[in-house]
Amino acid sequence: MCSRIQWNSKGQPVLVGRNMDWTDWQTKMGTKLRTMPAGVEREGLVDENPLKWTSKYGSVITTVWDCATADGLNEAGLAANLLYLAEANYGERDSSLPGVSIALWVQYFLDTCATVAEAVEAAKACQVVPFQLVHMGENVNAPLHLSLSDASGDSAIIEILDGKPHIHHGPEFTVLTNSPVYDEQLVLLKQYDGLGGTKPIPGTMSAEDRFARSAYYLTRLPEQPASYQVAVAGVLSVIRNAATPFGGSDPAQPNNATTIWRTICDCTNKRYYFEFCHMPNVVWVDLDDLKLSAGASEQLFDLDADNDAAGDVSGKFKPAEPLVFQKANTPVTWTPAA
Repeated sequence: MCSRIQWNSKGQPVLVGRNMDWTDWQTKMGTKLRTMPAGVEREGLVDENPLKWTSKYGSVITTVWDCATADGLNEAGLAANLLYLAEANYGERDSSLPGVSIALWVQYFLDTCATVAEAVEAAKACQVVPFQLVHMGENVNAPLHLSLSDASGDSAIIEILDGKPHIHHGPEFTVLTNSPVYDEQLVLLKQYDGLGGTKPIPGTMSAEDRFARSAYYLTRLPEQPASYQVAVAGVLSVIRNAATPFGGSDPAQPNNATTIWRTICDCTNKRYYFEFCHMPNVVWVDLDDLKLSAGASEQLFDLDADNDAAGDVSGKFKPAEPLVFQKANTPVTWTPAA
């Protein structure tokens, strides 16, 4: 489930769009927006040799289940997005490597890295350890992979396969969905018209079809849009084309699930857009208008509790207790508020 695209053209902002797809669309995964200030000491929440760091950059993030960072943008212009990957295999714990719970994986990069290149090197020096979640009635190690983007247009895809990070690094890696693994997705892509082959662009909800459709429509965006608003709207038009409608979840195919929310990261201008798919309103924040310096408290904005909010919601964030991240190898027990 989920789709991600990155678009940038000469003289245009680097824009990253993503869909979050999930089977339980009614609860919306308890999704909220939070600010994470600089200067916070964290650890990786594993039993042995936890990774330790102090946040260098503030960020705005999207949290799920009140215990994990799923998406976000930091004040250096680095964007990170978690997506579903059924083939993820975390392997055995190697305590010689500093470990980090996957609940903090996105946050670690946003806290400590300004560029994709820095994040790629950081990914090689630690081990990601999953938490457990109930999906389709089964308790599983959270099967996820990660995309990264920065203000230069650089990009990376990181998959944990056989216990090790498999990394595709370069500005050409502009699209990510789900299964199969990324190497195979790139091969499948070449069979379609406009992308190396002759087959027509597919239209189903499957991950490989969303991958091809997103890659194709990215090539159709104008290199020089008429305005900034048109550039953002163009990226929205492509990522919405990869969405799965309400009622589209297939219990037999976890890679096919309803799109419940969407973000756009403007890595150039440090603006973060968010929308719930069951609502027509888009909200955004400019990171320069948020309290992200060392010593600031975490702040929270819950669009699900403020259905009339639209446009710039920087002033709607309120002080909040620090997020309690999910420890590795423990089950998520979140339940929606009554």
